[in-house]
Amino acid sequence: MQKVFWDDPYQTVLNTRVKEVNGAEVLFEQTIAYSFSGGQESDLAHINQMQVLNSRKEGVLIYYELPAGHGLQPGDEVEMKIDWDRRYKLMRQHFAAELILELVTKKLNLPKVGAHISESKSRIDFVWDQNISSIFEEILSEYQKIIQADLPIQTGFFDEVTQRRYWKIDGFAEVHCGGTHVRSTKEVGMVNLKRVNPGKGIQRIEIRLAE
Repeated sequence: MQKVFWDDPYQTVLNTRVKEVNGAEVLFEQTIAYSFSGGQESDLAHINQMQVLNSRKEGVLIYYELPAGHGLQPGDEVEMKIDWDRRYKLMRQHFAAELILELVTKKLNLPKVGAHISESKSRIDFVWDQNISSIFEEILSEYQKIIQADLPIQTGFFDEVTQRRYWKIDGFAEVHCGGTHVRSTKEVGMVNLKRVNPGKGIQRIEIRLAE
């Protein structure tokens, strides 16, 4: 299965063919619709104007659940379309979280125990018994430098067979990640940070795009 969302995360419409049908679940030859992984929420997608209800990963494949009576058969050509506004917000929120995570890790090297990326906000959970907002001013200062530098964000495979991927900014970091990414740091934009304490010994940073 060719994951076009990696080849071109800005592509919003794709003509592809049905490879396999198992009741409501359909496998396609190619896809532009990202499926929940690594904390990043799934794209909102339509197949021939039918909304994708859910998706699930099985190995390197993604199966999409369509409404009952979808009528698709192996070999059928279909149009896949994603909600671009949602995708772009997810990409920007995702990379904002990636940058904050790397900056916190460089500063404190705290264990990360959770993360979630939606179109409205991101969050990262760390194991720490102190108030993490004490480092926000320093983290945001470093973050602003990276954004203003408009650095290119490179992506690719660590291992193409297992589809393990990475993002990289020269001179800053190279990180295992299979999400969707914008082309440069300037596209991400500035953010606001909020400290949340979800439980004993856990510090949560909530990240929202500034506009």
